[in-house]
Amino acid sequence: MSVTTTHKLLTDSWTADVQTVEAAIRRFKTDRTDNDCQVVLFEIVRDEHLHVNVTHRHPTTTVRGWAGPASLPAGFVHNRTFGESKPTKIIGHIRDMVFATRTVR
Repeated sequence: MSVTTTHKLLTDSWTADVQTVEAAIRRFKTDRTDNDCQVVLFEIVRDEHLHVNVTHRHPTTTVRGWAGPASLPAGFVHNRTFGESKPTKIIGHIRDMVFATRTVR
């Protein structure tokens, strides 16, 4: 499996945290599953939260705290937002979603 990340930040508010989160994601042990995954971290205008989308090629179970899945051409996306969470908490939540159990449709 591969796990890739991208970010689309509008301000510097989340820059340091996103750098920490992306570094941690690069260290995930990706041999745990065969469901390729894309993580996108982004901001929305007039919203102070960090938004995160996790898209898998194949459907997965929904992890507590995540919305979705929505079916897109690229796969199945779950999303959530983070307010004043520490990077370690954000990383843990993203890890749970990245390694969510694959489901059969």
